[in-house]
Amino acid sequence: MITITKATLKTTVAKLSVGVFAFAIGLGTSTIASADEADAKALLKAMSDYMASQEAISFAYDASFEVVTKDGQRLSLASSGTMALNRPDKLHVTRSGGFMNNETIFDGQTLTLLGKNVNLYTQVEVKGTIDNLLDTMIGKLGRTPPAADLISSNAYDQLMENVVDIKDLGSGVINGVECDFLAFRTEDVDWQIWIAHGDQPYPCRYVVTSKQIDGAPQYSIQFRDWETGKNAVSDDFIFSNTTDAKMIDPADLKEKMGDLPSHFKTGG
Repeated sequence: MITITKATLKTTVAKLSVGVFAFAIGLGTSTIASADEADAKALLKAMSDYMASQEAISFAYDASFEVVTKDGQRLSLASSGTMALNRPDKLHVTRSGGFMNNETIFDGQTLTLLGKNVNLYTQVEVKGTIDNLLDTMIGKLGRTPPAADLISSNAYDQLMENVVDIKDLGSGVINGVECDFLAFRTEDVDWQIWIAHGDQPYPCRYVVTSKQIDGAPQYSIQFRDWETGKNAVSDDFIFSNTTDAKMIDPADLKEKMGDLPSHFKTGG
């Protein structure tokens, strides 16, 4: 279940990259390719198991979500924020950009979505785990928390659904951390992930490219200040309406607390 999408390089750079990549792949053999695929699966499974085993996680992130205009121009909407989660049923996410300042708070009983820039909030009863929360947010509210594919209790199965091609591309460095670089393909999207080396195989960067939208927009998220266990940022995960924000119906969420700037209009 890839739940997020959206940037490709300039045409000349893209052509060069594809050519070099094709040459490199052409040097391999089917046996090596099979070994690389098995290694990639093992590395992704190790990351999934590590993430699921952590009772407390916190990190900061920088995200970029691309939209494509009707005349083919790609525009990148940048945001930054933080996440703190305590398994099985606590989550607090902040996200700010040039057009919004949002918080998502889940205490195991109630989900609160707060638009700090518009001083509005809505609440939905959601009982159960973070997995239940993600299903509700994506399926009923049309909202996707950052890194939703990576924080579920079984990220491996979610990510590997409908995968038809797998590549282990060696190493990369993200924020000074050496990472395993893996690439996967489905019919709808291509996605890449960089996973930290060592006994803490956390995700360092995650990129999803849509293949069903003209212009192949991307969604990317890069992580920093990663902490787990006692070092993770503590939180009480309780919503406190300190600004006397006005409560709205969840049905009005898209209109009054949209994820796009007000002057952006969605098309087909």
